[in-house]
Amino acid sequence: MSSSDGNRTVLITGATGDTGRAAVRESLALGLTVRALVHSIDARSRALAESGAEVVVGDLLDINTVRPAIEGTDAAYFVYPIQPGLIPATVNFAQAARETGGNVVLNLSQRSANRESTSDSTRDTYVSEQVFNWSGLDVIHLRPTMFLEWFTYPWMLPNIQQGRLWVATGKGTSSIVGAEDQGRAIAALLAHPDEHIGTTIPLSGPVELGQEQMAAELSEALGRKIVYESPSVEEFVAYLVKVGVPPYGVQHIGGALIDYQNGRMSGADDNIEKLTGRRSMTVGEFARAHADLLNGVR
Repeated sequence: MSSSDGNRTVLITGATGDTGRAAVRESLALGLTVRALVHSIDARSRALAESGAEVVVGDLLDINTVRPAIEGTDAAYFVYPIQPGLIPATVNFAQAARETGGNVVLNLSQRSANRESTSDSTRDTYVSEQVFNWSGLDVIHLRPTMFLEWFTYPWMLPNIQQGRLWVATGKGTSSIVGAEDQGRAIAALLAHPDEHIGTTIPLSGPVELGQEQMAAELSEALGRKIVYESPSVEEFVAYLVKVGVPPYGVQHIGGALIDYQNGRMSGADDNIEKLTGRRSMTVGEFARAHADLLNGVR
């Protein structure tokens, strides 16, 4: 391992995604040398380069692009989107890391990762954790709960703009967490991973809430009434299909909502504050920061 943050080189995959983009920014702020893995050169990846990251093009499903990306780094952040291919991507990444000297791998998992889930993605995420464990690499698993960005997704935003928090979560609870806060935690762990190797770290917002409480926080922050309504999972899945969510995403969300109702997203912690010195943002703080979007002003 390099002796100082300024000499540490880290790889961040998914670098144009929600957590990856935040992790790049926060890692640079900590003085790390950042290599950002992207699928293509576009406006998003050019912005990363302009911020000071070394941008490399590759595909987690092609080990011959993963190996040169990871070579020469001290630690690496692995994240894979909600789409088919997680297990082969994990195998490629673990093999490439082993071949290049055995980096510390920071793996973004899911809070509800379990082999009994009806979500294919959630089951695969559980298996992905096991693959990293078998690999013999130094690994840290992160298990975030539901993202605050969920409120801004295309299947949630129009209803919120119309005054409805409409989602099949029943009486389930979570301490919903922002991608920006996760980015701060990821950067802190890439900079100083040693004491956390071999652990699984939940990542949460500051308070565990039911959806009615979330609706109340949204209402206060946005200055208008937001009402929580919980359709059946079947109704919500049919809606996802109607609005064009890809089949793999529909299957995952349907299973994940059942997990949510069964308490697999519950719990709260202060791990982000412990890692970074600053607590994660609340629902209300996120809503105020994105008020124009959530209110339909832009």
